[in-house]
Amino acid sequence: MKNKRTIIITIFVLILVIAAGATMFIYYQRNGENAARQVLSDYVDLLNQKDYDAMYTKTASMNMSEEDFTTRNQNIYEGIGAENVSVDITGVEKADNGYDISYSEKMYTSAGEINFSNIARIVKEGEEYKLKWNSSIIFPELGETDKVRISTIKAKRGSILDRNGNALAEDGQIASVGIVPGKLEEGDARESAIAKISELTGVSEDYINEQLSASYVKDDTFVPIRKISDSNTELKDQLLEIPGILINKIDGRVYPLGQEAGHLIGYVQAVSADDLKNHEGEGYNTNSVIGKAGLEQAFEDTLRGIDGAEIYIEDQDGNRKIELAKQDKKDGQDVKLTIDSDLQNEVYEQMKDDKGFFVIMEPQTGELLALVSTPSYDSNDFSLGMTQTQWDELNNDEAQPLYNRFLQAYTPGSTFKPITGAIGLTTGKISANEDYGYTGTSWQKDSSWGNYSVTTLTAYNGPKNLLNGLLYSDNIYFAQSALKIGAKDFASGLDKLGFNEQLEFPLTLAKSQYAANNGTSIEGETKLADSGYGQGDILVNPIFMASVYSAFANDGNMIKPYIEYDESKKGTIYKENAFTAEAANTIRDDLIQVVENPAGTAHDMQMPGVTIAGKTGTAELKKSSDDKESGTLGWFDCFTTDREEGNNLLIISMVENVQDNSQGGSHYLIRKIRTLL
Repeated sequence: MKNKRTIIITIFVLILVIAAGATMFIYYQRNGENAARQVLSDYVDLLNQKDYDAMYTKTASMNMSEEDFTTRNQNIYEGIGAENVSVDITGVEKADNGYDISYSEKMYTSAGEINFSNIARIVKEGEEYKLKWNSSIIFPELGETDKVRISTIKAKRGSILDRNGNALAEDGQIASVGIVPGKLEEGDARESAIAKISELTGVSEDYINEQLSASYVKDDTFVPIRKISDSNTELKDQLLEIPGILINKIDGRVYPLGQEAGHLIGYVQAVSADDLKNHEGEGYNTNSVIGKAGLEQAFEDTLRGIDGAEIYIEDQDGNRKIELAKQDKKDGQDVKLTIDSDLQNEVYEQMKDDKGFFVIMEPQTGELLALVSTPSYDSNDFSLGMTQTQWDELNNDEAQPLYNRFLQAYTPGSTFKPITGAIGLTTGKISANEDYGYTGTSWQKDSSWGNYSVTTLTAYNGPKNLLNGLLYSDNIYFAQSALKIGAKDFASGLDKLGFNEQLEFPLTLAKSQYAANNGTSIEGETKLADSGYGQGDILVNPIFMASVYSAFANDGNMIKPYIEYDESKKGTIYKENAFTAEAANTIRDDLIQVVENPAGTAHDMQMPGVTIAGKTGTAELKKSSDDKESGTLGWFDCFTTDREEGNNLLIISMVENVQDNSQGGSHYLIRKIRTLL
């Protein structure tokens, strides 16, 4: 009996010992497993922090230095743009001196998302668990001598086309001028050759010598110096006469019209560090270009292509082993404009030696056919890479070739008088046939004006009415008309046209205004009188002015100017009933007389077989309402009235500081416009 009890107790104790042992085994097993899991988790966290040195401390002893480890991991992960690396552990198995952890890994790269399954061996070294590292931890198929490559699949940037499909900006071929050092002559001849290359390309001798002395350069290396237009055969021929020069064709952005459309089309340049930061996550890379001015910038989201990319493993012999990720390219879309490149070119040729602008629009549809600002710049110079000399010349040129004049707002002078007349007729504050009855070329309301008076250039016989006021460009008539309308109704009439509003357009246009700082009231009688004939604080953007003048061709409705081609060619009304139809048609008929009547200030615009309504104007060149020192402006605004709808032309033009008879630059412009109609 006693022996039986002893056996039972012994068995019970054994069971307790076994249970305790099992418990301890499970405890240590789980503790080790958790530690192993933590090692992998910590390693991935450090990878996302790009802390490669700390990652190395998590690895078990191996035949790789910390420097080599850091270099390999950094080159691969950062080379492919790896971000947000995450692992999901799917299994843990006990292995010799540690654990095998099965996991799935996901990361985002320059070529899209990469997913794979892998196994990591976690081993115990001393009291710590560490990752047994080799290259397969990065990617399962990656051998120790393999490389991870990323190649860009270049996307095409969309072209900018004119209304007839002619390219205004397109991806094409440019010439890369370079030097093969081993073919340069030695000694003084070498120095002479470099000086000649510098002279022809505009690149400094110091820059050329710096490029030639770079560490990668060998005798047979092609050292690029400057990109030039492939069509510049004269320059290419001069360069190729120099021993050591080599010219290769490469892809680049090409602008067939160059200076003729520089301000309109703009240019692209290589992305900067700031661009990459500002457009993070939008698919730009260090090889991308981005629109920096003009329509290249305005239509950037449409035109830009998004490069594709491919990531793959390559063995030590250069053979491709496996593709890890591929993202297809996305070509940019073309933008077709209403612009007629032949007309654009013709206008530029007429104005290239002047400071001014031309806006040409079809008045029924609102299609902009030409937008020219002169002097201009060549868009190709920017996309090719402008030299410091070129940049300094552009910036220091007193004619301001970088200044886009058709985007600005200017004092319109007498070209504003039809607007004053139309507001007066629309409000009923003036009558077309009323004779104001004054005489002479100087007038003031009363003695309260002190020494101030309104002056006009031409004394004439006949009634002082609307027709003669326009015919002779009579400042006094329109000053009196503005006073009759009154400051409140005058401002209200201008507000109705869209003054102080931002006209919707791909390029940012200066707002038109009638009071300083875009104010909403005209202060004082003399300021109101001056405003009536387009002085005072009146500033008008020329594209907006084209819309206002279109009301005289469309029964009082202002047409919205547009530049992106529309097959329907249907005009959109910008301001309905800006003037009454009767007022608009009266002004139109009177402007025809300004051209047709021998006494009209624009009679030299008369052309056989064409009916033209037009208005001359001379004004102070104001870049702000208080600018008194910038010279004069000559304006001429006109439109044809008798062509088939959709084929008329409305022209808003201005030239700076050209004196021509008593009308400033107006008649200078008329001679140019006659060649366009």
